[in-house]
Amino acid sequence: MAPFFCTAQSFSLKPLNENTKTSLRGLNVVSDQVIWASGSNGSVGKTEDGGLTWQWVKPKGYEKLDFRDIEAFDQLHAIIVNAGSPAYVLKTDDGGATWTEHYKNIDSAIFLDGLGFWNKNNGIIFGDPIRGKMQLLKTTDAGKTWKDISSNLKLPLAEGEAGFAASGTTIKTLSNGKVWIASGGTVSNIYFSNNYGENWSVFKCPILQGESTTGPFSIDFYDAKNGIVVGGNYVKNKANDNNVLLTNDGGKTWKKPLTPVAGFRSAVTYLTKQILVATGTSGTDISTDSGQNWKHISDQSFNAVQKAGKGNRIIMAGEKGSIFELIIKK
Repeated sequence: MAPFFCTAQSFSLKPLNENTKTSLRGLNVVSDQVIWASGSNGSVGKTEDGGLTWQWVKPKGYEKLDFRDIEAFDQLHAIIVNAGSPAYVLKTDDGGATWTEHYKNIDSAIFLDGLGFWNKNNGIIFGDPIRGKMQLLKTTDAGKTWKDISSNLKLPLAEGEAGFAASGTTIKTLSNGKVWIASGGTVSNIYFSNNYGENWSVFKCPILQGESTTGPFSIDFYDAKNGIVVGGNYVKNKANDNNVLLTNDGGKTWKKPLTPVAGFRSAVTYLTKQILVATGTSGTDISTDSGQNWKHISDQSFNAVQKAGKGNRIIMAGEKGSIFELIIKK
């Protein structure tokens, strides 16, 4: 047990929304008050009062889609991406009342996994490979148009190598054009660009891999050097063989922590440089020593976790529309 945990810390989960018929995987906590979530059955939810009340919508004509990732900029503007074919990118500029289609791909092999934005105008989406090429889309006009930049990544992906869209967080963007994408399946790699997706480097990721259900399911970076990947095997969600790794050189090399997370994890996030939270279908863990030692704090199933962009609240989302706040008391 890490000495940091000797200071009395208590953890509790406060329900903010439950019993919606949707599996939530997309989550964007804009602030302590404004939270967006998205998921199956074409559902998108938003609160502007910190979770006291929610507005749930289904973009007209897209009611059967599974929106695995959402990027929101404020209470009015948000972009959603669905998993599977056809692939769509929809945007709202009026708080979710209406949605406009800004990208469509009817290729039977298209499967978009996640999106990230460097700022309100510049963003990137990645998807599973088609004919060996990872699908990469880029916007420079706040999501109005998307340019296919897949040819920028010269290296073909291995047979059976793909992305996971369990929480929309196998992609991470940081300022000045930095972006990391984690792939899994038969082979796991980290794809990195420091110039808005123009050029790419590839680093091996020695996490659990080799099967279609294994690999990294979430990646986060505190800064350009310090990062983490979590994952495992989602069909063996209580196993924790080699399913969390840390980097201090921008993703070039990865090391195991001293004490791992307690099972398969589909989302991880830095709260501070020292404090991290990881969650998945078999529960939630917390680290207070930069990811070296993990303590299991809940068995409740979630898909996604995120700290408020402007604020301190920690929000988690999962099955049956469950949205909870993780409260940490010292």
